[in-house]
Amino acid sequence: MRSKQFIGVAAALAVMCVLAGAVYAYDHGRRDKIAPGITVGGVNIGGLSKDAAQRKLEARYLGALHEPIVVHHATKTWTLGPREAKTAADIGAMVDDALARSRDGNMFTRTFRGLTGGKVDENLTPEVTYSKVAVVRLLDRIRSSVDRDAIDAKLDFHGSSFTKVAGRDGLAVDASSLHREIDAAIVSPTAKRTFVARTHHIQPKLTTAKLERQYNTLLIVDRANFQLKLFKQLKPVKSYPIAVGMVGLETPAGVYHIQNKAVNPAWTMPNSSWVAPADRGKVVPGGTPENPLKARWLGIFNGAGIHGIDPSEYGTIGHAASHGCVRMRIDDVIDLYPRVPVGAPIYI
Repeated sequence: MRSKQFIGVAAALAVMCVLAGAVYAYDHGRRDKIAPGITVGGVNIGGLSKDAAQRKLEARYLGALHEPIVVHHATKTWTLGPREAKTAADIGAMVDDALARSRDGNMFTRTFRGLTGGKVDENLTPEVTYSKVAVVRLLDRIRSSVDRDAIDAKLDFHGSSFTKVAGRDGLAVDASSLHREIDAAIVSPTAKRTFVARTHHIQPKLTTAKLERQYNTLLIVDRANFQLKLFKQLKPVKSYPIAVGMVGLETPAGVYHIQNKAVNPAWTMPNSSWVAPADRGKVVPGGTPENPLKARWLGIFNGAGIHGIDPSEYGTIGHAASHGCVRMRIDDVIDLYPRVPVGAPIYI
């Protein structure tokens, strides 16, 4: 009885040894073969021997990776060649990675997978290196050529009037997405290597439609016709007769802003040739007969401003007669004063 049991155990062990030997022989014979289902960067090398996989990857990678990266936008084209990109593919490392992945598990699981048609669904990352600095330089060239700043709408002053000048949209390359696309393509033998640089428009902060709010109040000094014109939201509201600076003491030309305002302001005698040296710097109280700044003051620039004058000097209105200021009749400057806030632009 014991003899029969021993024979049975021995037979079973013998069968197991034979099977184990067969499994080992099968598995060992496939040690240089890539498991089905394995790809490298989208290139299928499953089922190939090590040498065959090496040749296939060389054919796909070494040719494709030496094709330049090309970017188009409108009529412009930029190129990044393989020499500048310093593209290099380690084919041997790719094959070794594929073989290592094929040998996952043990000889029994590998044999079972091989006999039953199983696959290793694995897309391995290609062993490709390139100069990231070169890609950034390419993007910089594209952006410097395509990007443009938005330009705000504005008023173009001329003579005693103005023209609305429309703004312009800015343009910017979607550099982040283009960067990602190039990074992915430069290491892939199957990805496209020609791109169109996408852009997006940048709206100006100040559009033509917003000019009226920007210039809620506007003053224009028409020196030729001795008129001070008041605009609200770029529409004419009122015009006042004025006097401007005499020859040699002209009212300063340009675009300014009302710097300050005052009722019956004090007057500091300026350090000018038309003031006696002994009087320069003296302060004349507001509202006194000696103070030439009557009723109201709207400061413009460097001591020049808009102010009322004594009725005895109304004859100077309509002439170049002041020392640089804009003179007005008292009733007119009182009427103007509350209509004009500090900061309002004035074109002279």
